[in-house]
Amino acid sequence: MSQDAPVPRRNDPAPGRADPVPGPADPAPGRLDPGLERGGPVRRRGRQAEAARNDRLVLDAAREVFASQGFAAPVAAVAARAGVGMGTLYRRYGSKTELLQRLCVLAMAQASAAAEAALAMDDPWLALTGYITERVGFRSGALAPLAGTIPVTDEMLAAARRSRRLHTRVVGRAHHAGVLRRDVTAVDVALLIEHFSRRAPDDQPGSAARLLAIAIAGLRPAGDARLPGPAPSWQAYEQRWNG
Repeated sequence: MSQDAPVPRRNDPAPGRADPVPGPADPAPGRLDPGLERGGPVRRRGRQAEAARNDRLVLDAAREVFASQGFAAPVAAVAARAGVGMGTLYRRYGSKTELLQRLCVLAMAQASAAAEAALAMDDPWLALTGYITERVGFRSGALAPLAGTIPVTDEMLAAARRSRRLHTRVVGRAHHAGVLRRDVTAVDVALLIEHFSRRAPDDQPGSAARLLAIAIAGLRPAGDARLPGPAPSWQAYEQRWNG
């Protein structure tokens, strides 16, 4: 999911499909939880930390693989790029669709963390530009082409709502401070991030950062100059995810 900010309608997974983020199996009747038998909470925290590291590796790998090979790329290519085994991947995700759904959630959580860091900054302009630069840096919008191709889960929906709310606050604070031109909307900023997240494979060294800096400079108030065309809406932005 792109931003991140899209808030699509829920599309229930097909009957019988596993939850995209399976939890640990219940212990057999009469057995203690295996974590309690082998060291309890400490061991479970270790497994959770390892799962979180693997999630991040897979997310970064998926962005690179899908950007270069398209979303038809095999899951094996993502696993190889991440340095994790296919067994590890399929124990955590039952299918490619579940993997992609989980990657969307992780991407939106990452975007929300960037927004929270921006909101903690004193300077609204530096907060906005730092937020944009950080999200472009980790290719926040690279999963946007998935819109309309996979079912939207409740977890994706909740992550999208939170990300959109924080994103809107970052942009709104810059507007309130008078450092962002009035005709630039929160959706414009989302689309800007999405656009610069898709780097061309033949980019000259430093060209992406240079072009992003030019685009960011254009966000400053510009007197009487107005942007062409109607402002994009959240409704149109989110409609892509409804297929």
